[in-house]
Formats: sequence, structure tokens, C-alpha cells
Amino acid sequence: MTALLTTNLGVTPLLGRGKVRDLYAVGDALLMVATDRISAFDHVLGTGIPSKGKILTRISLFWFDLLKDLVPNHLITAKVSEFPASLQPFADQLEGRSMLVRRANMFPVECVARGYLAGSGWKEYKSAGTVCGIALPAGLLDGSLSRVQSLSPDPPMILARRPAETTNQVPF
Repeated sequence: MTALLTTNLGVTPLLGRGKVRDLYAVGDALLMVATDRISAFDHVLGTGIPSKGKILTRISLFWFDLLKDLVPNHLITAKVSEFPASLQPFADQLEGRSMLVRRANMFPVECVARGYLAGSGWKEYKSAGTVCGIALPAGLLDGSLSRVQSLSPDPPMILARRPAETTNQVPF
């Protein structure tokens, strides 16, 4: 099985490539395609994990479906057979990893669930003993479980941060 690192949808206008997703203009809608790219410390690595994009898309679809009666979302369809005819020749790239969505104003926040102290969290912990301003016990090591001691039953940390205009991100 080969990892899909880059999509190519012919004349369909590519609006941008993120760390994992490619975004295309499809009439008044957008097409989000989750690739198999891997990013670490906000850098995209040269290799991927086969089917990672399909798993990410399934997770997104699960939450959109679960919360649809509580919060409206931008999903039109994830069924490639319901995509416009111009996208049908690319069904092999799109199946299971793409969503046709309404255009919306983006709320620029990403959330990361961390079970282990790593990445930018480790960098902040080394310099300040905190992650997103939350104090953690002294003496943790790179890769330590990052449980919040004041919460029970010790859930993983959920980190919210606003992506900066550069590749750096600003935790809050």
C-alpha cells in the first residue's frame, strides 16, 4: 500500500496545501482531501502513513454526525459518487479521504489531544514547566505521560492553540 502525499485533480483549482489536507475550489463549495502526509514540529516529513488520511476523514465524519443536531457544520457529502462529474475521474484519489463542504469563515484554532509530553509541549515544558500555561509536575521526561494532575480520572491533555501567520503556533 502506497501513501498518498500529494493530490492532483487536473484543472480543479487548488487553493492550498496544509500539513495534511489539500483544499480545492469546486464551484461555490470546497473539497477537502486528507492525505497521508505526516507533520512534526509543523514540518511536513517526506514519508507518509498509508491510509492515514482515510482514518482522519472517518474521525471527522464521526464527530460531524454525532454533533449535527447540536452544532451545524460545513459538510455537504463525503460520498464521492455524489461529487460533481468533474471529480469522478479522480475517485481513486478521493475515495474515503475527501469531503465536499460549504465555504465558511474559519475560526483559526486547532486542538491537539496529547497523551504524552512531546513536540511543542515538550519544548514549552523544558523552558517553563508548563504546557499551554498549565503547570506540570517537575522531573518529566520527553515522552512522559502528560496527565493533568488536578483532573480525574487523569485524561490526556487537550491543547488548544491558534496557528500564527508563520509556521509557529501560539498556545492559549
